[in-house]
Amino acid sequence: MKFLFTLLFSLLLGFGSFGQAKKFDFIAFGDMPYKLPDDYGRFEGVIKKINQEKPVFSVHVGDIKSGSTPCSTEYFYKIHQYFETFDQPLVYTPGDNEWTDCNRKAAGEFDPNERLKELRKVFFAKKESFGKKKIKLVSQSENPSFANYVENNAWEYGGIQFATIHLVGSNNNLKGANADNTEFNEREKANEAWLEEVFARANSKMGLVFFTQADMFYHGAVPTGFTQIVEKLTALTRAYGKPVLWINGDSHRLLIEKPLLMPDKKSTILNFTRLQVFGEADMEAVRIKVDPKSSQLFLFEQLMVD
Repeated sequence: MKFLFTLLFSLLLGFGSFGQAKKFDFIAFGDMPYKLPDDYGRFEGVIKKINQEKPVFSVHVGDIKSGSTPCSTEYFYKIHQYFETFDQPLVYTPGDNEWTDCNRKAAGEFDPNERLKELRKVFFAKKESFGKKKIKLVSQSENPSFANYVENNAWEYGGIQFATIHLVGSNNNLKGANADNTEFNEREKANEAWLEEVFARANSKMGLVFFTQADMFYHGAVPTGFTQIVEKLTALTRAYGKPVLWINGDSHRLLIEKPLLMPDKKSTILNFTRLQVFGEADMEAVRIKVDPKSSQLFLFEQLMVD
């Protein structure tokens, strides 16, 4: 029996009323479907539930498969078809299981860079969302210096700036010192530039929401492949001053926290909140309520599907 279990997390971000802007909801989920073919039916249930809830849009934060299932182009197109069955707009950002881990034997022993190229071709050929109702997206690829990064996208709604940024598990594809890290280095440069551009776009907005796959804050440490990004994110968040919500998947456990610290490493950067969504075995979602008249701005509600 499907049901909705409600749990509201009130997170004080230090901001009051924002005039006459209206309330709205969006939904975030990720790391699904994993166990195949069993999870196809469960994923269809997730889509049905989200369609019933009628959010203004939804975002899949990556890992459209496990790291031990084939990374075939046929599978990419199958998920693409699922994405188009959402009634409202759906935005997607890639996970590591879609490309960095595709060199595993169980995943088909693909070249990860080739799979990334194919992933971009299948899922990011158009500058718009998926779903029956679509929204236009602003792609970082519109900048000639970052023409390859079609997956980094931005959009606005209800006085809030939204954006995806391509950061993935498996240490963000950063390999050992003697390995070829060209892909990582080039994407790192693009991602840092994208952070700056999106924060600039958010200057006139009430707040900012980023979506990505990687859990960059696990166990309280910053893995090597995320060190520079976390440092830049910290500096930009402090300068911005208004609420920043960072939504990721990767670790498959619901988590809401404030992981960024001030330079003294004791005080918390209070205007930054990280939401980590469900995933893998727990094919559930999270509804994010935006209330401009609330001191919290962002409220969270578990959307239970199973």
